[in-house]
Formats: sequence, structure tokens, C-alpha cells
Amino acid sequence: MPMTNHQELAHVLDRARLDAQPIPPLTRTHPDLTLKDAYAIQAEGVRLRTARGERVIGLKMGLTSEAKRKQMNLDSPVYGVLTQQMQVSAGGVFRLQGFIHPKIEPEVAFRTSRELRGRISREEALDACASVFAAMEILDSRYLDFKYFSLPDVVADNSSSSMFVLGSLERPPRELALAKLDMSMEVNGAAVQSALSSAISGDPILSVVQLCELLAERDEALPAGSIVLAGAATAAHMLQPGDEVRLTVEGLGSVSVSVTR
Repeated sequence: MPMTNHQELAHVLDRARLDAQPIPPLTRTHPDLTLKDAYAIQAEGVRLRTARGERVIGLKMGLTSEAKRKQMNLDSPVYGVLTQQMQVSAGGVFRLQGFIHPKIEPEVAFRTSRELRGRISREEALDACASVFAAMEILDSRYLDFKYFSLPDVVADNSSSSMFVLGSLERPPRELALAKLDMSMEVNGAAVQSALSSAISGDPILSVVQLCELLAERDEALPAGSIVLAGAATAAHMLQPGDEVRLTVEGLGSVSVSVTR
């Protein structure tokens, strides 16, 4: 696929996001779209955003849990890009206006203290992560229906990235049994999702390992100071006006967000 098409498709997705108007999956009209094409479209979409003043602050992993892969009918991890404009303050407000069909999911996140490049071990990932904290990602797809589309479609759409919330309590990863943390997400005081953190790649730190492998395929590195959302522990929950969402992660406290129109 020529680069001009990557740019054109990135503009189509960018306009869908800005206008909050869903479009058919790209593979409807481009059935031969590959993952390589999709990451090129994603990168071009990020360039459009940074040209408008957004600043890249990290990356997110997607499709790291069996529950999420089943929900989306997809079968392998992917990544997307996070900018500072996508962050909602802990305890802050998320406004539904300007989004298409936002959903929220429970995660943990890491902050790196040095660059990571290429194939790395779990221990190397732990050494490079200064802290871990509770997080929630608010997903939104620019496609109609938000289900049953291909992996290239997802990746091109920045892996359904939208917004995210980070908890205020940060701890060194080695202080916790990262694969054994109880995670519980409540909406309006009622539990809607719960899981052990092992649902995230078997161990959330392995999402960092997988991310570095995916980046290496494109000769890219994970920069020092990056936020990394490790992926969802459960299927995502559709947001409604008036929702009060709270995630509690063992050892990492709670993080909440309020939802308005």
C-alpha cells in the first residue's frame, strides 16, 4: 500500500475521531490491509495529533487478556500511543460529548526510568520500571458497532485508544506480587468486573516485554519516562452519564472517575 494511502486513511480516522462520527472498518474497502500498513496508519494519525500540539507520553497494550480477546473476537496483543491530552486526572470527570461509544476497563500501568529496546527479559523490564500504579483506560472505537473487526482495523485506529486515568499511589514493582493482585472495578457502588492481575498477559510486567518486542519489529524503542498501560484484566464496561467508576487494586489503592454528558 503506498504511503499516500496510509496518510489518507489516517486522515479518515482522524476526522471520524474529531467529529465523533463512526465509519465502517477500513478493511471493508481495503481488504488487503496488513498489520504493517495498520501501524503505519497509526503512526501517521499520531503525527496529525502532535502537529496540533499533543505530546506523546507513553504507550498502551491491548488485547492482553483472554476475556478482552474473546470480547473483540481477536487473538493477539497490539499497542497504541498515549498523549498528554488523553489523560483524565484521578478523581476527575470524563465527558461523553465528543466520543462515539466509550467503554472503561481495569488495568495497571508502569512508568519507565530508562529506555528499553529489543527483546528483553522480565527482570530487565522490572529493573527499567520505576513504579507501578492502578489505572483505567477509556476505550473508544472510530468504527461502527465497536466489535468484530480485524486486527489491522484495530491497530490503525490507535488500538481503540481514547482516554486514561492513573492512580495517585505509585510503588516500586518489586514490592508487589505483580501477577497476584486482586482487581475490582465498581460502577455506582456495584461491582461490575473483578480479576487477578494475572489476567493481564499472565503477569502485567510481561506486557512491557511484549511491547518491546512489538516495537523492535518496527526498529523502535520504549523511551525513558514512558507510561505503559499494561492491558485490561477484564472485558470493558460501557459508560453512561452519571456513572461513578472506581477501580481498587491490591497494594495500589483506588482510582476513580466521574462520567457526565
